[in-house]
Amino acid sequence: MISEPRPWPTKAFDLAAVLVRWLLGFIFLYMGLSKALQPVEFLKLVREYNVVQNPLLLNSIAASLPWFEVFCGLLLVAGVAVRGSASMLLLMLVPFTIVVLQRALALQTELRIPFCAVKFDCGCGAGEVLICRKLIENGMLMLMSAWLLTGRGQQFCVRYNLLKPL
Repeated sequence: MISEPRPWPTKAFDLAAVLVRWLLGFIFLYMGLSKALQPVEFLKLVREYNVVQNPLLLNSIAASLPWFEVFCGLLLVAGVAVRGSASMLLLMLVPFTIVVLQRALALQTELRIPFCAVKFDCGCGAGEVLICRKLIENGMLMLMSAWLLTGRGQQFCVRYNLLKPL
């Protein structure tokens, strides 16, 4: 069975989706490893949000979250369970962004400075960041994750390209 050649705009769109998949995967690999390799610092940052009070739950979150990000990043880079990984990242990014926004609003009120001048280490693995930049970055990461949920970016996937039936 010979498949028809796809028009070049479709090929370009598919290639862009693969690049987005790889970029998103490598970003989460980096962010997850930066937290996992400094667990005490990450635990302190998670504690600053005052979302979880139970020490066992707090330690569990700080110990497992970075490795879950690494795992999702690896899956995206390899092209395994792309939609599942993208949905997990989206499900993490939305509440993280809300919590970061709430903390930034509290700091803005406390310090009496313009919102975009608020700068702190949000625990995302990039150190201190300006809040407006971080919110835009998270918005872009959410859009990239949502785009992968559409089923794009399947080229160069382990599932579709390397494990073909004989």
